[in-house]
Amino acid sequence: MTTLVALAIGVGLLGGVATLIFLAVGTILIWAAFAAWACYFHSGGNMEALKSTIICNVFGVIVAWIAALIILGIPLAGALSLPLWAGIVVAITVAAYILAAHVKLLSSIPGTTYGYACTFAFLLQTPGKLDMAVLTSASLDNALIVVALSMVIGALFAYASGQLAGVLTKKS
Repeated sequence: MTTLVALAIGVGLLGGVATLIFLAVGTILIWAAFAAWACYFHSGGNMEALKSTIICNVFGVIVAWIAALIILGIPLAGALSLPLWAGIVVAITVAAYILAAHVKLLSSIPGTTYGYACTFAFLLQTPGKLDMAVLTSASLDNALIVVALSMVIGALFAYASGQLAGVLTKKS
């Protein structure tokens, strides 16, 4: 079997299983899992890619969560306007995570960006989540927890699908 066909079977099968599980649970985010899944294969599809994907996706989630806390917690939106204040905070935090790529463990800028983007997608597209009380809660309503968890699970599913594809391509 060719590698592409094996990947189609492995990712398709486990993608279906992941979707079933995520939708049955209802609080974890299948779209964030698939972003991490893509990151894993984009990063090389091996054990090093798994490590990099998990670390950098979660780092991106943390940086975005901190950015959201700053936007909400420092009351400059009234004086500057929310778009300007948010733009300043995003500019600074994005520059910070790119500079953090000097550290080998944080060197996957795309991986960090996926985590950052998924966090803001969740916060801006899900009513009631961009709220200080929610952002500081110990619950799956908190972007820090739910996006990071969803992406870690997605990376693990990606690894499993790659392993399955490897088994399917082995000659007997």
